[in-house]
Amino acid sequence: MPQSSQTQSTKLGLTARIFIGMIAGIVIGALLQWSFDDSGDFSFSVFGINVSTYGVLVEGIFNVVGKIFIASLKMLVVPLVFVSLVCGTSSLSDPSKLGRLGGKSILLYIGTTAIAISLAVSFALIVAPGEGLNLVSQATYEAKQAPSLGQVIINMMPTNPINAMAEGNMLQIIVFSVFFGIAMAMTGDAGKRLTSVFEDLSTVIMKLVTILMNLAPYGVFVLMAKMFATIEFDTIISLIKYFLLVVFVLLVHAFVSYSVILKLLSGLNPLILFRKMRDAALFAFSTSSSSATLPITMETATKKLGVKSSVASFTVPLGSTINMDGTAIMQGVATVFIAQVYAVDLTLADYLMVILTATLASIGTAGVPGVGLIMLAMVLQQVNLPVEGIALIIGVDRLLDMTRTAVNVTGDCMVACIVGKSENEFNTDVFNDLDAGIKDEEVDFQHLENNS
Repeated sequence: MPQSSQTQSTKLGLTARIFIGMIAGIVIGALLQWSFDDSGDFSFSVFGINVSTYGVLVEGIFNVVGKIFIASLKMLVVPLVFVSLVCGTSSLSDPSKLGRLGGKSILLYIGTTAIAISLAVSFALIVAPGEGLNLVSQATYEAKQAPSLGQVIINMMPTNPINAMAEGNMLQIIVFSVFFGIAMAMTGDAGKRLTSVFEDLSTVIMKLVTILMNLAPYGVFVLMAKMFATIEFDTIISLIKYFLLVVFVLLVHAFVSYSVILKLLSGLNPLILFRKMRDAALFAFSTSSSSATLPITMETATKKLGVKSSVASFTVPLGSTINMDGTAIMQGVATVFIAQVYAVDLTLADYLMVILTATLASIGTAGVPGVGLIMLAMVLQQVNLPVEGIALIIGVDRLLDMTRTAVNVTGDCMVACIVGKSENEFNTDVFNDLDAGIKDEEVDFQHLENNS
């Protein structure tokens, strides 16, 4: 009888539970906002002190639990990247293979970004989302100075690896991990002993990822509830054409561009990729952070898609830092939108400059906080458009950021599959097995309790 009840409790898959949590959060958040907007905030007295219901739920419970959930995911990012990258690098028998991995990954990430921005500009010119609008924003936007490409390359070399890990500087962590792994591979017996330690650490960290994944439905619920309790629906309605166009281009790039690229360069079935990306995409949508989703993306690439750790440990963290397909789409549509709102006619040369600038900026601003808006400011300045126009779209950017992050992590795994296949570091049987990695998601908490 207990065994039957346990089977029933695990019948609902993780993806379904995350989706239910997301929908429930959206509904609860929207209802809360409607209730507060319609009849004002509800308050009650505790020991003579007036307590706001909105404050307790949205700014209290939802905010605290949501931030704890994000923090728990980010907690794993640095140790996961460092340990898995050291394991992968130290296992490479051919040192030149590392150069090929890096070259292929960077070329693919730059290529998909160029395709993304080209699609965005093309669709925006056809739909013309800013024509006829007379939007006036009281908000202002002050563009931050973006570092040059040369400075980014210089900053990649860590002067203090421990500090880089403390600050979560992903590019510096990647560089140090690669050097450390190469040194381990060249050290003989000492390196082999250390390799076994790192492999055990990797196993423990991935188990911790699995445990946290089972808490995801609750984390996703509170994140969605807080988002939709505070989002300004009036702003979305006023920018509905721009909003829907960005979402449309994001979907076209994810399902059409990625499908064609994956099929042409690897021969793999894109439908299987999209099916196995569901959990990672939902995580990315909920957190709006490629870095926070990185543990889930890594597990998806290795356990579900069949990419060997030696490839996934390099391509996926690199992609979470420099892969800006979703951001590039936002920039392309936003540039055309702002130009039309301000009645500025851009030439063909200007649009080509937009494509070139956004593509190069995806690397030139890698690892910089608020990278999306910094990149957009660079693009607008390049074609002499007012940077203040960014203030027009900030109100809907948070919701769009969720969608483009889901596209970005899908692109990270697609590139990992292509690179892994080309380097014979790929398990096709795991990729084609629709149940691969699914059983690992379900943690037997009763077993954990018994052991403790």
